[in-house]
Amino acid sequence: MFQFTALPPLSLYIHFPWCVRKCPYCDFNSHAVRGDLPEDQYIDALLADLESDLPRVWGRPVRSVFLGGGTPSLFSPEAIERLLAGVRARVTLVPEAEVTLEANPGTVETERFRGYRAAGVNRLSIGIQSFQPEQLQKLGRIHGRDEALAAAQAARAAGFDNFNLDLMFGLPQQTLDEALADLRTALALNPTHLSLYQLTLESNTLFHAQPPELPDEDVLAAMQEALQAELADAGLAQYEVSAYARAGRRCRHNLNYWQFGDYLGIGAGAHAKITDADGVTRLWKVKQPRDYLETAGTAAGLGGEQRPGKDDVAFEFMLNALRLPEGVPALLFSERTGLDPSCMQKPLSQAMARGLLEPGLEHIRPTPLGQRFLNELVALFLPEATR
Repeated sequence: MFQFTALPPLSLYIHFPWCVRKCPYCDFNSHAVRGDLPEDQYIDALLADLESDLPRVWGRPVRSVFLGGGTPSLFSPEAIERLLAGVRARVTLVPEAEVTLEANPGTVETERFRGYRAAGVNRLSIGIQSFQPEQLQKLGRIHGRDEALAAAQAARAAGFDNFNLDLMFGLPQQTLDEALADLRTALALNPTHLSLYQLTLESNTLFHAQPPELPDEDVLAAMQEALQAELADAGLAQYEVSAYARAGRRCRHNLNYWQFGDYLGIGAGAHAKITDADGVTRLWKVKQPRDYLETAGTAAGLGGEQRPGKDDVAFEFMLNALRLPEGVPALLFSERTGLDPSCMQKPLSQAMARGLLEPGLEHIRPTPLGQRFLNELVALFLPEATR
């Protein structure tokens, strides 16, 4: 059924499930720290987890590592150094592999950043979200404006010449001027990458149960248009729905997701996608930190595993690739899915006819209209729609 000419690039995601406190908009697998952080025990569990996954990827080099959460910067530089040394002892990292660590203002300072850099981290992603004190309070963030500014400045002082700032718009009762002020403050810090997300009310969050008053659709559209224009003027080009980067500073790890590469996932609740000659395997680890600590590296530590069929694999490829405004070469579909492109002929033709995809057979690229109505475009590639 699947015919692969080569295996996709491989990345490694490492999940840290603890935060100082849970934000009301967050639907990630994160838990407020209660008592002492089990640093040593968790690093041991992560390395045991990675060890157990190695047979799935023997001989394959790892191109990027992403330490996400949760709040990885709650862990000391010494713990991160032991973790990354253990990773290097078990897998081959390509030369100049991108190693990203997520950090939250309020949990870092220059010396801590220097420690992460010495440990092998070469890219930071700092969760700012907003510089407005009242918005930070509504979002449940533990930092204030001054700490947000200091975190970015500390990253530079520690020698990081590649860092991302996370920013949100469409915040409770936010105005266009307030959104622009947040972005201009972020740009003044000269990040090499900026992730700009619209606040959405995800299920299983406090905001979903108790919705705040958000800007209406017209205001949101005006915000997005103005923010994108500001980013373009500042030299940060959009390369994914929510991602903007200076030349040569795109996030290689996230690009691997969007281009349907493979990734190992270790840590509580971490997900993985692994390709072999027979198809794609998706697997995930047990979600609760206590359970993970007890079972990591054993069969009981596996939360679940599935082998998606060809229709699901084809849809997942398009779901990711269509997030990229520049699209992907059509040949990448066959290379990454192991499927004949003819299985996508019907939805591709429909999307082109509706003006949602650029015409042509050599490249799959959404039009500006397709980018605007991305959900409608993606829906054309749902398994039931392609039959």
